[in-house]
Amino acid sequence: MKVNILHLFPDLLDQYFDSGNIQCLRKRLQWRNIECEVSCIKRGDPLIDLSDTDIIFIGGGADKEQLYVCRHLLGYKTELNEYVQSGGSLLAICGGYQLLGKYYKLHDETINGLEILDIYTEQGDKRLIGNTVLECDFLDKAHNKVVGFENHGGRTHIGNHTPFGKVLYGHGNEDNSPCDGVIYKNLIGTYLHGPLLPKNPTLCDYILTNALKRKYSDFTELEPIDDELENKANKYITERFLKG
Repeated sequence: MKVNILHLFPDLLDQYFDSGNIQCLRKRLQWRNIECEVSCIKRGDPLIDLSDTDIIFIGGGADKEQLYVCRHLLGYKTELNEYVQSGGSLLAICGGYQLLGKYYKLHDETINGLEILDIYTEQGDKRLIGNTVLECDFLDKAHNKVVGFENHGGRTHIGNHTPFGKVLYGHGNEDNSPCDGVIYKNLIGTYLHGPLLPKNPTLCDYILTNALKRKYSDFTELEPIDDELENKANKYITERFLKG
């Protein structure tokens, strides 16, 4: 088996080492003896053919870099939308998440989005910063607490979309929002940095499982990995903030 991962603009969208999510995906495949190939699209590169892509990752970045990336990707809006609609796995963090909607309205400019999701973002008066704890119903109940760190000026309105998680601690999509992010088909958009996946191995395996099931009709589940230390760290962070 082999998983092909496409990392979009690691040179521009890598706030708070979001590229650590790529390393986590790669290592959890390698530990299971599953081949992994990571391709990168950087400034000035054309988008590759997505027919062999199993997972796409987009990190977060400043508004200036986000504007460049979106203008570049608008030329591939149809291809990216078809990828998502066909069940392709995509993880988008913060600015990458905002790009998937209709637009991101800044105080002095509006960034047109890729319109993959029926959401939109507007810039708030202050940044929403701090640790975050979510409860994600689509994960195994024993490991459905997702932890991370948020730092964003945008307020994202998700309409009728299903949220990625319920906010137990932190801000989420808006000021004191009850939810963070969006989950749609095999797409996950969230404001959580961290990097996200090393802190939440169950979520990482959820993404890998979806990608492998789409690619291999006979695939059922991943071999288990000893995540005792990762789960203890996740539990400590969760209890620290929820009890505080």
